[in-house]
Amino acid sequence: MNLPNQLTVLRVLLIPVFVAVLAINPDWGQWDVLGAVLPVSHFVAAMIFSVAAITDWLDGYIARKNKLVTNFGKFMDPLADKMLVAAALVYLVELDFVAAWVVVIILCREFAVTGLRLVASDEGIVLAAGNSGKAKTWVQLTSIIAFLLHDIGFALLNIPFAEITMWLALVLTIYSGVEYFSKNIKLITKSM
Repeated sequence: MNLPNQLTVLRVLLIPVFVAVLAINPDWGQWDVLGAVLPVSHFVAAMIFSVAAITDWLDGYIARKNKLVTNFGKFMDPLADKMLVAAALVYLVELDFVAAWVVVIILCREFAVTGLRLVASDEGIVLAAGNSGKAKTWVQLTSIIAFLLHDIGFALLNIPFAEITMWLALVLTIYSGVEYFSKNIKLITKSM
């Protein structure tokens, strides 16, 4: 269990903690800061989510830099990312921050790409994420954090930053999904 894999496991373990904070929604008060009314529980959830998101970047960086790439990491890292984002998006719907149909499209793309990766894996092929997929992930993470922080800072300027980034995430989700499948069409047709 090398360091990148430990970080991946940490990310998975942070998911129930993140969900518990949002589900229990403890009344820790709220802050009026930089134009936003921010419940402290949402701030705590945003910090937990941010730490988990940072481990996503960090585990990949360490694994590549130190040649610590493992089969466990190849499988678990993208799965942990999807679990984290899915949990957050479901709670954004629960909090009435994001429309359910947006989350359905995002999650369907994630399941479809995961399925394609499993087919590729069965053929001994590793499908790496492309630049549009990486951009999609970081825009999603940014949007989720912005929603949890109630557009802190941007609320002063009356800019719905979280909403704008979620729309961008939706566009990138669709684009990267289409790109991913079109690049791997031979793999799909071969498995039919």
